[in-house]
Amino acid sequence: MKRIPLHEHHVAIGGKMTPFAGFEMPVRYSSDKEEHMTVRQGVGVFDVSHMGEFIVKGPQSLDLLQWVCSNDISKITVGQAQYGCLPNDKGGIVDDLIVYKLDDEEYMLVVNASNIEKDWNWISAQNRFGADMIDISEDIALFAVQGPRAIEVLQKLTDIDLSGISFYHFTKGILADVEMIISATGYTGSGGFELYVPKEHAMAVWNKIFEAGEPYDIKPIGLGARDTLRLEMGYCLYGNDINDSTSPIEAGLGWVTKFTKEFINAEQLRTQKEAGTGKKLVGFKMVERGIPRHDYSILNESGEEIGYVTSGTMSPQLNIGVGLGYVKTGYHTSGSEIFISIRDKKVKAEVSKPPFVAS
Repeated sequence: MKRIPLHEHHVAIGGKMTPFAGFEMPVRYSSDKEEHMTVRQGVGVFDVSHMGEFIVKGPQSLDLLQWVCSNDISKITVGQAQYGCLPNDKGGIVDDLIVYKLDDEEYMLVVNASNIEKDWNWISAQNRFGADMIDISEDIALFAVQGPRAIEVLQKLTDIDLSGISFYHFTKGILADVEMIISATGYTGSGGFELYVPKEHAMAVWNKIFEAGEPYDIKPIGLGARDTLRLEMGYCLYGNDINDSTSPIEAGLGWVTKFTKEFINAEQLRTQKEAGTGKKLVGFKMVERGIPRHDYSILNESGEEIGYVTSGTMSPQLNIGVGLGYVKTGYHTSGSEIFISIRDKKVKAEVSKPPFVAS
């Protein structure tokens, strides 16, 4: 089991550590609900240093990324980031990722921790173009400072005008006396920044963020609240909602699957988009009391199984169960009545397009 750079600090401040994606990670410090509402209403910090980062550079870097990524990398400019996925050659998804354009011939790929080795091997195997690839995952600490007060906290630590960084854009610069990538991205729907910090400066930067955030009651936030926050927004989690056997079209990721260029398995996915799919990933809210969980069956009114839950939780903000799941096409439209099988009971829910709460 790997450890993130600030492992001992998280233990010292009361973080409950749990295995996640091959790492020991803080799942919570106080309670999931308290940490969730801290991010929705104020500011909190996630240590997500388990994530993977690859540099792809050289004259052939764009050719490689256009081939392995579903989205159109040619559309982003230096200082811009783009969400997309890595399609496999069987109709599924190797991983979802964010691509940062650092320079005209240099990109950073941010991938899921559980898939670092798999993604590296997959992209390397596709690299017939001769692009240079460097795995910098071990060198980077990643802090997500999230919430409506995040900009006020971080602005105290830098001369960069953070309000000038648009969503899914970034800059390289000095914050907390350290040069880093400051990115207006995140997984919470509550605004904020992700800071890519050289590992050797991780502790110093973390401390300065918390000193600056003290007047705003800043708190460390664990993976438990990260999951409830992303579910309220309907964001996919690799391994739950998308995987090697779910296609981006089924998963509602057609918006990051661009057929204006050639990429791995484009023909099969194009056919799927044109002909339609037998199942679709939907969001839903519980109408009756109950908490949906991963792998629970989704039923129609007659009790026939029409799908399965991929992610579910009790929404701390709405105080009702919400979730994501695949259902047979025809049951996927907003307002459709479905039922979740919870302890052998049919519990009523309604298909609802995320986000479930205002961002």
